[in-house]
Amino acid sequence: MNDSGRLREHTMGARSSPRVQSLRDIAISYEGQDEEIIVKPPNLSERGMFINTSRSFPEGAVLNLRFTLALTGAEIQTRCEVRYCQPGVGVGVEFIGLSPMAEKTIEREIQEGGAVMRRARPRTRSRKAISRGAKERRS
Repeated sequence: MNDSGRLREHTMGARSSPRVQSLRDIAISYEGQDEEIIVKPPNLSERGMFINTSRSFPEGAVLNLRFTLALTGAEIQTRCEVRYCQPGVGVGVEFIGLSPMAEKTIEREIQEGGAVMRRARPRTRSRKAISRGAKERRS
């Protein structure tokens, strides 16, 4: 949020890449400190993630990040930079120094996670189709 209490434009605009919630566990620590910070599993994109935590970090803060992908079971270790902070809610981070192999692994996880999410969603019918079906059954 900015000083006037509005969300920054980049948090409200269209996403530049798809997100999936596909992590088994995650551990973060503020670079230069030993404390490990407990967080809820975030959503993941190819470039970063939103981490749900009540802990606030300043924009530009560098964090050490370790997480395990849910579908592939791959463990990823990288550094990330805080791009924005929503106090009491969480932080948006961008990966920095991610290896090419880790990038490909995350891309695969997102593709597989998106496919799983599409298969898991129940098919919905429009209200028009539902009311048309009800009329046909009454006749």
